[in-house]
Amino acid sequence: MYVLGIDIGTQGTKTLVFDLEKASVVVEASQSYDMIEGLPEGHREQDPSLWIKAVDDTIRDCVEQLGDDASLIAAIGISGQQHGLVVLDEDSNIIRPAKLWCDTSTSEQCEEITRAFGGTPGLIELAGNPMLPGYTAPKILWIKQNEPQNFEKIKTVLLPHDFINYWLTGIKRMEPGDASGTGLLDVRKREWCKELIDFIDPRLSEALPEIGSSTDALGLIRPELAEAWGLNSQVLVSAGGGDNMMGAIGTGNVSSGQVTVSLGTSGTIYGVHDQPLIDPQGEVAAFCDSAGQWLPLVCTMNATIVTEAVRKHYDWDHERMEKEVAAAPMGSEGVLMLPYMQGERTPSLPEGCGVIHGLNLNNYKDSNIMRAAMEGVSLSIGYGMLRMCELGFNPTEVRVTGGGSKSPVWRQMISDVLGLPLVKLKTDEGAALGAALQAAVAFFRKNGEDLSYQEIVSYAVAPDPDTECKPNEEAHLFYQELLARQQYLVETLHMPGFL
Repeated sequence: MYVLGIDIGTQGTKTLVFDLEKASVVVEASQSYDMIEGLPEGHREQDPSLWIKAVDDTIRDCVEQLGDDASLIAAIGISGQQHGLVVLDEDSNIIRPAKLWCDTSTSEQCEEITRAFGGTPGLIELAGNPMLPGYTAPKILWIKQNEPQNFEKIKTVLLPHDFINYWLTGIKRMEPGDASGTGLLDVRKREWCKELIDFIDPRLSEALPEIGSSTDALGLIRPELAEAWGLNSQVLVSAGGGDNMMGAIGTGNVSSGQVTVSLGTSGTIYGVHDQPLIDPQGEVAAFCDSAGQWLPLVCTMNATIVTEAVRKHYDWDHERMEKEVAAAPMGSEGVLMLPYMQGERTPSLPEGCGVIHGLNLNNYKDSNIMRAAMEGVSLSIGYGMLRMCELGFNPTEVRVTGGGSKSPVWRQMISDVLGLPLVKLKTDEGAALGAALQAAVAFFRKNGEDLSYQEIVSYAVAPDPDTECKPNEEAHLFYQELLARQQYLVETLHMPGFL
């Protein structure tokens, strides 16, 4: 039996087919695409039709590679970039490009919503989370205020993975994991928050789909798609979820204590919890997961996008970058980078910028600046882990994924910053694998067999012992002090408006 997992990201879509009997990926395909260029600063948008084409093309590619074995595909799961706003008209046509997770143009709308509910404490008491520019809710208010003609056309609001689910099945539904990233979900009750919805517009309640279970199947693929792809008409589509929620499943993070660090364009750190982990300061997102629990999460909008910018500036390949970072000492001889090149979510600096601090004639070296970029991102992740621990989360082990995890020096750096053992996985498919495994669970439950997430990840997700890192105590203490310095610099520059 095969299950198919699809991850719809900002830079491209990846599709894989997983063999449940052999616990291995048998084929995969990917397709790249870009964001819309030429938009004002802070605006990040993408045409959702690109996702449809990428899903269609990559599924066809996988089916062609499988040949007759394509008949073994029993279920499909979708992972999607969180927070993106897809709006459809009464004929379910796309009204405008999707505003993405990295769009920071909605600061004013966030402030407006926050003021209306008594500030951040009021919002957290009401629904469990503050209102941040990356979330979906302020994007909807932005369209109402800036594009009223488009707002009047809205009949359906979907997130990226829900939009593809709808295209696959004809069913419009959301699940608590991805829905909690809209800013409109009461994460304690897993229900839409009527007060927030009515503040934006009472009509919005009719445009938002119902919240269904994350563990139930959504429905069957449309007959015309099954025929076009040469698949069985009874192929199930699971509820799917946001990329972080699917990444948790795909890295085996389904029990308390596990931590996943994702080093992609953005950096995220999250772990499963058996109850909502509400942060009174609003720095830790109190999300639901897509497997029936909760997923406290910290996101930094700047991870590999920063290291790649510096690497490309020096025109180095990744091997050269690795050597340069390894050659520079911890702390980069006093060079410290605040890596907020596209604004930031944690800390909340939507208008933030990058800062290189501490340069002098002795430490002004390419290797120091490259290492400072990597350390700056790592310290931001360390701040998130520290905040989660202060709220009562007890981490035991880190599983690292994403493009940045390929770097051995970066893996050791993260381990030292967090003070925790860290390991990469043998199959570093992350969100796409998580989507496939969720589809498997949904398929078995639909057919009367109870398969738990703990059971399926125990054999489908295997750590790679060759990549294991153990924290160096001396390095951990050093980075704790450097983290305190970084945060002091953030506060010092932010208060007078320089950051």
